[in-house]
Amino acid sequence: MRYNVVKNAERIVDSSGYLIKKPSNYKNKWSEVFGNKNPICLELGMGRGSFIIAMAKKHPNINYIGLELDINQTATAVKNVEKDNLPNLKMINSDAAEIIDMFGREIECIYLTFSEPWPKEKDAKRRFTSVNYLKLYDRIFKKNKHIIMKTDNKILFASALESLSDYWYTFNRVSLDLHNDERRIEDEEIVTDFERQYIKEKRPIYYVDATFKD
Repeated sequence: MRYNVVKNAERIVDSSGYLIKKPSNYKNKWSEVFGNKNPICLELGMGRGSFIIAMAKKHPNINYIGLELDINQTATAVKNVEKDNLPNLKMINSDAAEIIDMFGREIECIYLTFSEPWPKEKDAKRRFTSVNYLKLYDRIFKKNKHIIMKTDNKILFASALESLSDYWYTFNRVSLDLHNDERRIEDEEIVTDFERQYIKEKRPIYYVDATFKD
């Protein structure tokens, strides 16, 4: 997926108070970063940050971390939040494959919002719901495992349901057309930039809320 190039992206990201520059330094210390022991939720592939910013505003008693690999997307995210004062939000510009170097067993919930679908079978291991990633998540969840995913890609969604089921996750909620589903709960109204466009295009949004309780 290609993104718009942001002028001086690295400078914008490096100068932001929301960015954690060396996240591996804070492994097992994220409560100290936030200055409290509130639950910590992680979004992988936050894009321009619209979802994670909105969640942080809505739930001040929950700490949020948005991780994004693309420097231009990260720069846009920090620009989108620069005028806000959200002590419960931090951002990381890094590869999701490195999360076990950044976190101990500290994460309550992982959000996967419109992740790169990697539709070709040869790339299936790169999907955020592949067994490779589920094994990484095992090492950062605090206790119970909780994954919430939204996508417009049917192949990715079907693959995610299969992977999660094979990994013994329980589906608390599944929707094949989230924004035409009468059972929506409040947080499901918070949308990403991609999602807003997809709704206009009348694409169905696939959604799953899955947990594994020890």
